[in-house]
Amino acid sequence: MQLIPYEGLKAKGISYSPAHIWRLVKARKFPAPIKLGGGGRNMWVESEVDVYIARKIAERDALAAA
Repeated sequence: MQLIPYEGLKAKGISYSPAHIWRLVKARKFPAPIKLGGGGRNMWVESEVDVYIARKIAERDALAAA
């Protein structure tokens, strides 16, 4: 299992602001992070982020096919 920080989200093409990511997390529309380390750094499970991206692609493709 790989964990990625906020900067890793940007590397995957997710350019949302931290505030917007938190809104999506609270709405259960984006994977919630886990906290690591004494400073409580937020880390996301990479496979969960990949599923989010795949779902967004599927939504786009479904709209294009309609």
